[in-house]
Amino acid sequence: MGTQLNIKSEDAYRLASELSELTGESLTAAVTEAVRERLARERATRGREARLARIRAIAAEIRAGMGTPLPTSDHGWIYDEDGLPK
Repeated sequence: MGTQLNIKSEDAYRLASELSELTGESLTAAVTEAVRERLARERATRGREARLARIRAIAAEIRAGMGTPLPTSDHGWIYDEDGLPK
């Protein structure tokens, strides 16, 4: 027999039992799949958060190198008052 997991929560047992009945899986299979799905979601969330943190760090580094004031989209220096190139 493999390693055992004893959960001493009536609520957890009730939920796992209901899931087992709905899916037709054994109690062990239902719990294993539920934990596997939750773990996958958590890993994906943490991966996404790590990517966002890296992107923000890169953006901050780029911003620091842009100087002050920030460049604008004003291209008036190359167009006349009619919007035509000078």
